[in-house]
Amino acid sequence: MSHVNTFVIVGGGLAAGKAAEELRAHGHDGPLVVIGDEQERPYIRPPLSKGYLLGKEDRESVHVHPEDWYRTNEVDLLLGRTVTSVDRTGGTVRLDDGSRVPYDRLLLATGSTPRHLSVPGADLDNVQYLRRLGDSDRLRAAFTEGARIVVVGGGWIGLETAAAARTAGAHVTVLEHGELPLLKVLGHEAAEVFAGLHRDHGVDLRARAGIERITGTGGRVNGVVLADGTRLPADAVVVGVGITPNVRLAEEAGLDVRNGIVTDAHLRTSAEDIWAAGDVANAYHPRLGRHVRVEHWANALHQPRTAALSMLGEKAVYDRLPYFYTDQYDLGMEYTGYVEPGGYDRVVFRGARDERRFVAFWMSGKRVLAGMSVNVWDVIDTVRSLVESGTENDDDVLADPEVPLESLLP
Repeated sequence: MSHVNTFVIVGGGLAAGKAAEELRAHGHDGPLVVIGDEQERPYIRPPLSKGYLLGKEDRESVHVHPEDWYRTNEVDLLLGRTVTSVDRTGGTVRLDDGSRVPYDRLLLATGSTPRHLSVPGADLDNVQYLRRLGDSDRLRAAFTEGARIVVVGGGWIGLETAAAARTAGAHVTVLEHGELPLLKVLGHEAAEVFAGLHRDHGVDLRARAGIERITGTGGRVNGVVLADGTRLPADAVVVGVGITPNVRLAEEAGLDVRNGIVTDAHLRTSAEDIWAAGDVANAYHPRLGRHVRVEHWANALHQPRTAALSMLGEKAVYDRLPYFYTDQYDLGMEYTGYVEPGGYDRVVFRGARDERRFVAFWMSGKRVLAGMSVNVWDVIDTVRSLVESGTENDDDVLADPEVPLESLLP
C-alpha cells in the first residue's frame, strides 16, 4: 500500500488557515486536513476587537480564505469538531465522535482561551469575553448609546473594546488591576499615553481596582461591586484579563510544554513529526536567543510559512521580530521588538507625546530593543531594521525629528 503522506492541522484561526495555504504553496500534494472546533472556517481575530466590532468590516472579510478556496486546494475542512487526543504511536488524532484521523505530520495551532474571572456572579448573563466571532457579535449588540459597560482589564483587548463601546456612545468604566493600563507591556511613560487617550474620550479609568463580586437580577448582570465597596451599575461586563495557551492535547501527548508548546527555531516540538505555531507556540527565537511565546496576529500570520517549510523537510527558521498594532479612537499604533518588563534602561521619545504623535524607543545602553510609532506612519520597517541591526545611537539623535531615522542605520 502506498504511503499517502497526510498532513493534519488542528485549529481554526489564522495560523491554521495560513499553514494550509503555505503547505500547498510549497508543494505538499498529499491529503491535507484542517480540524477546527468552531462552525466558521478559519478567520482572523484582530477585527473582533477592532474593525468588525466597530461595524466597519463585514463578516466575510474576517476569513482567511474565501469559502471555495478549501475545495479548490483540496483541503479537507472538518468544522465544529474537537480533537480529544493525539496518539503519537499510532499517528492519529481522535475526534469527539470517536473517529480517528491518521497523520504523518501534525501541526498544532490550537491558540488560546481567555482567562475567566473567578468572582461570585462571573457566570451571569452578559458577562462577556472576546475570542470568537459570536462574542464580537454579542458585544456589538451590547455597545449602544447610553449603555453602561464595565471593562475588566486594561490590556489591549480591554482598551480596544472600551474604545469601541465609547465610540458607540456607551458609558464606559475600565477597571485596571495595576497602576496604569498596559504598564507591564509598555512601561510608565508610554502607558500614560493610553491612559490619557481614554480619559480624554470620557472613559472612567480606575486604577488599582479589585472586584468583590458581580451582581445581577433574573440571571442577568446589573452591576459590579469593587473591593472598596463601590458599586458600578452595568448592563454588560467585558472581561479581558489575559489568555491561556491551549496546551492540553500537547501535554497529554507527552510533548514538552512550558508556557505553551515548546518548539525549536523550526517550530518543531519535542516530537519529531509534530509542529506548533501561533499563540500556543513557545518557540526558540534565534535573534533573541531565547524562547518566546507571542500572543499577536503577526505570529499567527508569519509562523505558518516556517512551520510548513519545516514540515516539508526544508531548513526554515522563524526569526521575525514580534509585531503588533492597535487602533483606538483616532490613535493608530504599531510596535515591533521584544522587551521583558524591566528589561530595558529607559524609553526615548521622538515627537510630541502630549499630541499623541511620536515614535518611542526602548533602550538598552545605546541599542534599540523595541520601537513603537503612534500616529506616525511608514516608519515601523525602519524601526525594525534599527532593532535588528543592533547599531548604537545616542538618545539626542534618536529623539531629534529632524534626523531621518534611515540615516541611523548602518
